[in-house]
Amino acid sequence: MAGNSGRGNFYTSEKEPIAVIGIGCRFPGGANNPEDFWKLLRDGVDAITEVPADRWNAETFYDPDTAKPGKMRTRWGGFIDKIDEFDAQFFGISPREAVCIDPQQRLLLEVAWEALEDGGQVPEKLAGSKTGVFIGISGSDYHDIQLSISDRDSINAYTNLGGIHCVSANRISYILNLLGPSMAIDTACSSALVAVHLACQSIWNGESVSAIAGGVNALLKPEMSIGFSKASMLSADGRCKTFDERANGFVRAEGAGVVVLKPLCQAQAEGDPIYAVIRGSAVNQDGQTNGITVPNGQAQEAAIREACKQAGISPEQLQYVEAHGTGTPVGDPIETKALGNVIGKNRDAGSYCTIGSVKTNIGHLESASGIAGLIKLALALKHRQIPPSLHFQTPNPKIPFEELGLRVPTALEPWPNGSGPRLAGINSFGFAGTNAHVVLAEAPQNAVDGTNPKSKIQNPKSFLLPLSTRSLEALKALAASYKDFLTTEDALLSDICYTASLRRGHHNYRLAIEANSKEELAENLEAFLAIVKPKVREYLGCNVPRVICLV
Repeated sequence: MAGNSGRGNFYTSEKEPIAVIGIGCRFPGGANNPEDFWKLLRDGVDAITEVPADRWNAETFYDPDTAKPGKMRTRWGGFIDKIDEFDAQFFGISPREAVCIDPQQRLLLEVAWEALEDGGQVPEKLAGSKTGVFIGISGSDYHDIQLSISDRDSINAYTNLGGIHCVSANRISYILNLLGPSMAIDTACSSALVAVHLACQSIWNGESVSAIAGGVNALLKPEMSIGFSKASMLSADGRCKTFDERANGFVRAEGAGVVVLKPLCQAQAEGDPIYAVIRGSAVNQDGQTNGITVPNGQAQEAAIREACKQAGISPEQLQYVEAHGTGTPVGDPIETKALGNVIGKNRDAGSYCTIGSVKTNIGHLESASGIAGLIKLALALKHRQIPPSLHFQTPNPKIPFEELGLRVPTALEPWPNGSGPRLAGINSFGFAGTNAHVVLAEAPQNAVDGTNPKSKIQNPKSFLLPLSTRSLEALKALAASYKDFLTTEDALLSDICYTASLRRGHHNYRLAIEANSKEELAENLEAFLAIVKPKVREYLGCNVPRVICLV
């Protein structure tokens, strides 16, 4: 992959790097947490499916002839499961209000909470803090359904709050009592990465002490897909064949992703896990081009250069770029030329910058696409591996890869370490011209992993795992998830119990299990699950040794 001639040519940057300490996600292919998302990426999984029947009838709206009114030329998309489900009780929301809330808002509440838990941030301790919330969001399918002419009688006091974009961020701030800036950002496909940029700026400017940033998209109605099809933007066979000569458009997708951000020195002092660090970012606009949706390569180049300058590095130091990479005949050549003109210059002979796109796995999440790419990049830096970019068979003849100093990975690759840290960038471009680029680096070698700092010197005979939720049903589900985690993930029992004890909020429905080993803990959880009655509202204790349940 890349050695770089500019290793010793660093810009001076006075900015404190920002640590990515927590991740929450719902992505196609059942990638509902960072571990499952990494497995999907690592294994080169194609998560695209036919449109589910509960969204719209694919056959009714499909026609290969794009001139047919009211039709689209694709049956495909990237979809998440159970988008209609939501634990309203957990967030203190009434059932009547919950049905009026856009699934995008509901997804964001859940993944934001999960991102905080992933980063070991106890929500109750954040209350009253200057924590900012920055969310990229563009679509409004659910709100459009609620405001349809045929359904005006169902409009109530919750309808507007449930669908207005600003509430997607504001509701997170309200539920968690966060006092930092809170805003929704709509720059189309670059919305989420612009949200990350603004979150970093807010931390660097002192407005926020930490931030929750991300994006969301939901595909509930066919009309937007019809519009994109008429514009010849969608792939007829439903695959983003990024950088390939067969590239014929993108495939729409949905999902949500959130990261928790904090200044690096603060994250290290507080013992937080660190996936990667953000070194710099930039946002600009295309201005006038041959059409409002036609990219401007020079503007893309300027964004990359500025982000590298802000990061204190020279562009040729970037070893990998997560490209916008939608797989369109116009966009791919423009983006790769911009990357080559900036990053491909001044590299050592035989040194290439590797480029790929998560859209080849899960499709184009539009307003959430930037956060999907950033999470992929953070996970790749953590694991020091570069996942394959799918559907790359024959290089696009309009892209001179060798001349540009670029290459595309087709299999999982190790991420070699040079004389400096592993460095990477991510592109995200809005279809109306707003460009964003963010530079990430691997976590410092002395960074902690968020586990028990005393686990290596303590050797207790037994451990206590405390679990708690806000309902008995949820407690049962949590116990089941821990049982699965114990049997599939490689983690110390002391670290698991430490995190559950000190880096989680504690609620009214509680379960405490003592065990000497991971195997015994899994057995005790299985015993609890075998006897608990999910519909019982009052349940005290159980006849399983070393297991206490209080609800």
